[in-house]
Amino acid sequence: MDGRTASRLVFALIVVVGAVVVVAGALGAEPGSATRAADVEAGATVAPPTDGITVISTDSNTWLGKESDGPRANAELFAVGPGGELRYYDDSHTRYWDVDPVAGTDATVEYVYADHLNASECGGESVCTRNGVERVNLTTGEVTSVFSRVTPGKHSTRWHDVDRIDDSRLVVADIGNDRVFVVNTTTGIVEWSWNAQNEFRVNSSGGPYPSDWTHLNDVEVLEDGRIMVSLRNHDQVVFLDRETGLLEDWTLGADGNHDVVYEQHNPDYIPADRGGPSVLVADSENDRVLEYHRTDGSWERTWTWRDGRLAWPRDADRLPDGRTLVTDSNGNRVLEVAENGSVVWELEVAFPYEAERLGTGDESAGGPARSGATSEGTEDGPGETSNGTATPAVGDSAGGGNDGFFDPGSLVSGPLVNAVRYVMPVWMGVPELVGLVLASLAAVLWAALEWHWSTLSVGLRSPVDLERRP
Repeated sequence: MDGRTASRLVFALIVVVGAVVVVAGALGAEPGSATRAADVEAGATVAPPTDGITVISTDSNTWLGKESDGPRANAELFAVGPGGELRYYDDSHTRYWDVDPVAGTDATVEYVYADHLNASECGGESVCTRNGVERVNLTTGEVTSVFSRVTPGKHSTRWHDVDRIDDSRLVVADIGNDRVFVVNTTTGIVEWSWNAQNEFRVNSSGGPYPSDWTHLNDVEVLEDGRIMVSLRNHDQVVFLDRETGLLEDWTLGADGNHDVVYEQHNPDYIPADRGGPSVLVADSENDRVLEYHRTDGSWERTWTWRDGRLAWPRDADRLPDGRTLVTDSNGNRVLEVAENGSVVWELEVAFPYEAERLGTGDESAGGPARSGATSEGTEDGPGETSNGTATPAVGDSAGGGNDGFFDPGSLVSGPLVNAVRYVMPVWMGVPELVGLVLASLAAVLWAALEWHWSTLSVGLRSPVDLERRP
């Protein structure tokens, strides 16, 4: 066998194997019952049993066959009961974001949504977005509009989070205007606002200005009246006093310091009476969940969790029993992590944004701090030490997860991979992505070699050679 034949066989093998991996992933994709909840009868079992009702919002869903706005166009809001049964389902909005329980109720939540509107719906020549808050009784299905506003454009103008101050006032994370504002939903009047330009220079910090400078994606009203804010593109969690503004000494992270947090989502504050002050945060681009404890005026990392599958997490709530409810967006799952790092409950969900366990308070409101311990799930299972350094241990496969097997996702992570996975179909995991890339590269190189060999076969020569006589 000559060299060309051998090369052709190698390239053909790579292309075929890569294609088989991709096709098998597409044909054998099992998105999970919850991601196809529109086809599931109410009350059908879609998840493992757990404590309380779990409400999940998704940024997208490609499994319902409605791709009017790209491959990740269709979002869902659904609730899973303690027995794993489907309690509620809705997919009437373009995107669903923050979900909060309504105080004094057992099964009513408020959620943030975004609807992409075309130019004619916007009354102009360009598209716009309706950002709003609705309240739904998960038992009766009754939906009540709370507040909404129309913003120009889409994507970076969508609100991701709203937090309630009292019966008539909300604090809003306004991504498009790089601001936090308090609105009275009865009068519609904005009573207070803080703009990031008051404290940060637009040309030397954050993301591109003005298109997506801060990506201010989360707000939380603390018991003492302060407001904690996530400036995603500044890699910072900041604290605001409504009288004096930014509390600089309390800032967690720094622009470009990706060792602390890297384009984070949904930080939760845990006060001193529950072991804090601490901040539990989804460290999204670093593919991990972290907790920082405030000691002597500075932030010290005291807890870390990740496993071989975790990819671009965007929410983490500390539950009263010490477990952590994690939303793994690019990992397409919602999971519950025990104190030793093992996965005890898991549900496959197409591109989830946030999960909320009812009966435990808003987000991490009922959960304790995990000061002084670090647990990390690896391909070998969960690990835990008390000195801030994780060590592997034998996995507990009873709760799902990777069951102790190697996950190639542990080798492929970071912002570039997360960006690629964001636009790929939800069934395309790391193996399918690697297969597609390898098959494509092999096909291109094979074509280039065939062209090169064809030029040699026709005997192309230099002009000097063509003038020579035999």
